[in-house]
Amino acid sequence: MNDMDEMLLTRAAKGDDAALADLLVRQDGHLRRRLAGRVPKRHRGAFDESDVLQVTYLEAFLRIAQFNGGDLATFRAWLTRAAVNNLSDAIRELERDKRPPRERRVFLPSGEDSCTVLLAALAESGTTPTRHASRNEARAVIEAALTDLPPDYAKVIRLYDLECRSIGETAETLNRTPGAVHMLRARAHERLAELLGGPSRFFSQTA
Repeated sequence: MNDMDEMLLTRAAKGDDAALADLLVRQDGHLRRRLAGRVPKRHRGAFDESDVLQVTYLEAFLRIAQFNGGDLATFRAWLTRAAVNNLSDAIRELERDKRPPRERRVFLPSGEDSCTVLLAALAESGTTPTRHASRNEARAVIEAALTDLPPDYAKVIRLYDLECRSIGETAETLNRTPGAVHMLRARAHERLAELLGGPSRFFSQTA
């Protein structure tokens, strides 16, 4: 194994962002080979391997503290899993986009606003809002958490989840491909759920 890569990995795992940046550049070719041919032809116009890697590298900076250590092979496997997860998210959501309406929007249930709906989506528990999760409280919770997200994650949530823009509009505003937006949104939801410490606490089980 390359001694330079191992040295960079040691420094990166200790929080050296410059070392991590250099390491990712050196691993780019390896990851591209692992992703080669995995983007379905039918989605090639919506995203490509570079989109997958951009989101993966962003997550690497955010998650490097969670890397449990090991050698370069372990790090490559860690990165590859993240890249494959991003790829799968993009494909799954693009397949959903193919079902009508093509430009998907969020239609809010009567009496609820986008922040309350977002909390319910993050909770994923089949719950309904209680009086303790009023609209104002839901918005305050979401707005506070968004300030702690990376800018691209906060933007995609604001545009798609809160302003109810279509995937096409969101992609155009962010100057990203639709596939990249789906990947960013999936990762943003994970980070937001972590920051909220379990969104389900704002809800009560339905009868």
